[in-house]
Amino acid sequence: MRMLINVPETVVADALRGMAAAHPELSVDVENRVIVRRDAPVPGKVGLVSGGGSGHEPLHGGFVGPGMLSAACPGEVFTSPVPDQMVRAAAAVDSGEGVLFIVKNYTGDVLNFDMAAELAEDEGVRLAKVLVDDDVAVTDSLFTAGRRGTGATLFVEKIAGAAAEEGAPLERVEAVARRVNDGSRSFGVALSAVTTPAKGTPTFDLPPGELELGIGIHGEPGRERRPMMTAREIADFTVDALLEDRRPTGPVLLLVNGMGATPLLELYGFNAEVHRVLAERGVAVARTLVGNYVTSLDMAGCSVTLCQADEELLRLWDAPVRTPALRWGH
Repeated sequence: MRMLINVPETVVADALRGMAAAHPELSVDVENRVIVRRDAPVPGKVGLVSGGGSGHEPLHGGFVGPGMLSAACPGEVFTSPVPDQMVRAAAAVDSGEGVLFIVKNYTGDVLNFDMAAELAEDEGVRLAKVLVDDDVAVTDSLFTAGRRGTGATLFVEKIAGAAAEEGAPLERVEAVARRVNDGSRSFGVALSAVTTPAKGTPTFDLPPGELELGIGIHGEPGRERRPMMTAREIADFTVDALLEDRRPTGPVLLLVNGMGATPLLELYGFNAEVHRVLAERGVAVARTLVGNYVTSLDMAGCSVTLCQADEELLRLWDAPVRTPALRWGH
């Protein structure tokens, strides 16, 4: 097993200690596994809390900071955080204006965030929840009932985070987050299997010369397996799958996301092909983000997320953000 780790059992704790050393602007509780922006709670501001299994970095801890999340709860690798983490996070960021839970649609995450919301409300925290379910590849999977939550999570966290930073009330922040999710669609492709530290070998069999269309961020099966395709062919297939599910009526935000092991050289080349096919299909791109943001450990591959954007959503997208993994405008 070629991994830059000590032992599988301490991978998450070791990463959190390293994150704390690199980012003093964050308060990282290694024992309780909660990452909070150090100035929380911010008076007059709605708190935003998200989280999920580790292995998808920089999601979610890398998106904690001004203009985005107030706190994040990392679970074990590909395993939901527990309610106690979420309750601690909510208490740490609650300024009295309420807290929004942003939850990817995976069964463990949904159940634990629901339980945490009840516990936090019992302690006097006003809570709202938004479910992210943007993946068009499959309806149900090994980890979900309904569509999986993937790349749109970044759009929801960034845009809702900007609304909260402006001082919008909880109901408004929740509504913006729901609008972003409703207008977003994603589709992923795997060129190699993912290897978890605990297993030490690939979690599924993807023979050389084949790819998986519609893969999930935990290595869940997609729609079909095919012989290797060119970037042009993958872009055509991916964008058509997105537009078949929902054709935007205006310009879009575009995320070309790497799964963890795909170099930027390839991602930028693939982005050119995605722009080509969107132009051919008559879809205007307002903003583009390219990079490894919603990953699956060492999986090679990519995903594409489109979010229909109006003037308000573009303004909130462009608003300043300062997190370990996403920053502009300062």
